Parts: sequence; structure tokens; C-alpha cells
Amino acid sequence: MDMHSSFVHRPIVMSRNGLVASGHHLASLAGIDVLKQGGNAFDSAIAISAVLSVVRPHMAALGGDAFALLYSSRTGMVEALNASGPAPSDASCDLFLEKGLASVPKDGIWAVSVPGLVDCWNEICEKHGTTSLKDLLKTAIGYAREGFPVYPGLSQAIEEQAPKLSRDPSAGNAFFRDGRPLRPGEMLIQRDLARTLEKIASEGPRSFYEGDIARMIVDHSRKLSGLLGEDDLAGYRSIWKSPISTTYRGHAVLEQPPVSQGHILLQELNLVEGFDLATMGHNTADSIHLMVEAKKLAFVDRIQYLGDPDFVRVPIDVLLSKEYAVRRRAQIDLSKALRTMPAGESLDGGGETTYFCVVDKDGNAVSFIQSIFHSFGSGVIVEGTGMLLNNRMYGFSLQSNHPNRLEPGKKTAHTLNTYMVMDDGELFMVGGTPGADDQVQVNLQVIANVLDYRMNVQGAIESPRWSSRPGTTPGEETRPYELWIEDRIPSDIRDLLVEKGHDVKTADGWAFGGVQAILIDRENRTLMGGADPRRDGYAIGC
Repeated sequence: MDMHSSFVHRPIVMSRNGLVASGHHLASLAGIDVLKQGGNAFDSAIAISAVLSVVRPHMAALGGDAFALLYSSRTGMVEALNASGPAPSDASCDLFLEKGLASVPKDGIWAVSVPGLVDCWNEICEKHGTTSLKDLLKTAIGYAREGFPVYPGLSQAIEEQAPKLSRDPSAGNAFFRDGRPLRPGEMLIQRDLARTLEKIASEGPRSFYEGDIARMIVDHSRKLSGLLGEDDLAGYRSIWKSPISTTYRGHAVLEQPPVSQGHILLQELNLVEGFDLATMGHNTADSIHLMVEAKKLAFVDRIQYLGDPDFVRVPIDVLLSKEYAVRRRAQIDLSKALRTMPAGESLDGGGETTYFCVVDKDGNAVSFIQSIFHSFGSGVIVEGTGMLLNNRMYGFSLQSNHPNRLEPGKKTAHTLNTYMVMDDGELFMVGGTPGADDQVQVNLQVIANVLDYRMNVQGAIESPRWSSRPGTTPGEETRPYELWIEDRIPSDIRDLLVEKGHDVKTADGWAFGGVQAILIDRENRTLMGGADPRRDGYAIGC
């Protein structure tokens, strides 16, 4: 595809031998080193993920979850890997309701679900890897043992979450110095975490679920009156699935299946496909209004229907059908913002996250996202392991008729999602972003920037964005809509959106998401990567 050039804050990264785009430069360097040493994209992804679990502890610790799309150039197949964890077998709505709680606590040991990230590494390594896990974890172990300089974003996160972190002695020891949060430039050394990673490297990932690490997790949970038990960890396995997909402007767009809310992106694309976005113009009042109204419709369907498909029926085939999109599209008024959005009928007929992508010289690709949900997850570090635990259970509902109702062994609905775009059966684009419910909104805007407005990858990433609120945060679904717009979008456009009925709020010019993306130029056999200046993103080629 011939992309129009556009001014960008950062240069486009181009390469033929492999390209990585991740949320921290040390992670991108680790991934590139694997590629330069002969590893493939799948090997590289494990190394990147492991380093991110060390250098982005507020977003991507070992005690979190992951989702990935994996493309094999040899077979031409895309697989979806779900490494989210279920609720412990002792967790139930009654348990929380009997304690007078209206929701699962946001922090603390009772918010913790079974971690899935480490098993994800095992699955990818065994199925697609060419390098031993021991070798792939070496760089992460080094950064944990020797430390790395705290960067401003991490220092700010520690300061913001200081009350939560200070309640846990291990967390306080890790992220504070002389009783105050670590400052930019100071070294974050995590020797307990290094020993945990070394044990995983030497004994294998299952030691995390059935060996010494598992015992430490369970003992610490019981010490705090938590819910995790031996069987919860021993029984955990990541799940390989087929991706879900739709078509948009002649391209196939692939996403994560439930429990991921990746279907929202595909529904949004189906809805806006019926309009000529290019003619409407980029970031005009009309084009923004259309995409926002599509977002509202898709999000309401998510709240109404998404849950763990092992427990509830999620009518994905209907939600993603073009016929359903036609019916829902009729509810969009191009001149007026709707204040309420009904869920679709007749369907029988997250937080803190980090995303990365990698493509190797042979065309293999991984689109990968990992998270511990909110900043620093539960705020609980398992004593002696250096490992933060997630607070993913907070995503469950305690309402009796909700598809995402908490049940033992059930996985909560996830904001985490990743996408790939195919052109005539060949990989064209890999991308994603952190940002909880902003994820599928930002992904929509970036894909439209590339396919409708023909921007290059870095221009598509840096273009000003909007975010419609609320999303799917428990208890906030019925809050009145607000449309937050980065202030680089001109004030006259914002005024026109107010005239259409949007409650417009102005955000900093670089506010929403943290996109990494790679485009594949098949004609020239060139990889083109971009990273978002909104966060600590870095694209590197070799």
C-alpha cells in the first residue's frame, strides 16, 4: 500500500531483518538481540515479555495475565493464545456479599486471580520456539538482579500508588528508599524477582504452578487470608483458540476471542464501514462523531453479553455479522449524539497494561499484551519472590444476572486485546495498545488512519485522538457519556461536536493509549515500525 507521508514526532523505523516495538527500550533491545542471534519472533516475544515484567512492574509483573496473536509465515495461520487466569475455586459472589461488599475489592489479596503470564511463555516456547527458555530469560534476570534506572513514568506511578504499596512490606521495600518513592535515575534492584526468574529458567515454567514458587504463592495468600490454593495453580493452563475476525476495506482484521473484548473493535469497524470516512475527512466533527457513536453501540453489547464462554453463551457470530451491523448502524444519527444506547436485540438469529509486537525476517509475527490490571495490581508482593500479584478479580460483577458474574474457576471479561490485519491472505499490519477501555477505541482510530486516510505507521500513531467515557468499569456503565478529546484537535471541531450533543472535555495533547505497530511492505520486503510518544514506546529494527 502506498502511504501518504505525514509529519511525525518520531521517525519511522524500517528494517528487513526484524523489527520490535515495545513499551520500554530495554525490552525492545532484548527482543532485537534474540532476532540478531538467530531466534524467531516467538523467541523474541518471550524475551520482551520477561524484560517488561521487570522494567514495567506497575503494568506487567509476573503475577499477571497475557493475550497474544501468533502468525506463522510457514503455515499462514494465526493462532490466539489466552493466558488469562480464572477466579480461585474458593471465590464466589456469596463470599463477598456475606461480608457486606457490593463489589470485589480493588486492592489486596482478595482481588487476585490465578496468574497466567508464565504459562504463556511455556506454551509459546514449546510450540513455536527455537531457543531455550533459560537463554530467553537471561536478560530479564540481569535487569532484576543488577537493576535499571527508574524512569519518570515509573517514578510517578510509584508516587501515585504510594498508599497502596506502603501497606505491603515487600512492596515498600522494593519501590521505596528511605521511606519515600524511588526517584528518576535511582536504581530499582529486585533480587528476589531475579531468583524467581532463575528458578523458572532452571526448573521450567511449571515450577511456578506446581513447585517451590507455587508453594510460596499459596503460603503467602493463606497468610493474608486469601483465596488462592494449590489446585488453582496446579490446574492452570493457557488456552489456544482460533482468532475472531471481520473484513474492513478489503482487509481481514483478526482479534482475540472472548473472554477478551476484542470483538468490540471488530463491531466498531463493521459499523463505520457503512460510511465513507475518507470523504468525511480526518478528525472532523462528522468522522469523530460517527466513530464515537459506533463505540457506544459496541460497548453496550459488550456489557450486555460478554463473559467466560465456558460459563455463558456469547453470541459472537451474530455480533460480528454484517447483517447485525446493518441493524445497529441504523441507530446512529449523524447529526446528534445519543445519550443512551440500548443493547442489541434478537441475538439468537481492564488499568495498567503494556503491549508489544515483533516481526522477524521470515515474516513470523506476534501481537502481545500483558497486564496486572490496575497500577501495581493488587499491591501485594509474594514474600521472597519479588513478584506482584494482579487485581483482575475486580473486573467481575456480583450481580446475579450479569454475564460477567463471579463464579469459581471463571475468567473475568478482559479489556486486553491484540489485532492483526491481513491483505489478500498475507500479513499486512500488527498492532495494539495499552489503556483499558481506550484500547479498542484507539485501535479503531489507528486502523482507520492507515486504511481510510492512508497514513504511514508513525503518522497513524501520532495523530490526535479521542476517548469516549464511560467504558466497562464495574458500577460506572450507566454514567452519562463524556467525550474526551486531545487538545491538538482544533477548538472549532470540538465546538461542532458540542453542537451535536457531545459533552466534550479537553485532554492533554498526548493523552490516550500507547500504540506500537508494524506494517509489512510486501513489494519491497520492508518492515515499517512505529511507537507512541504518549508512553515509553520504542521501535527498533535490525
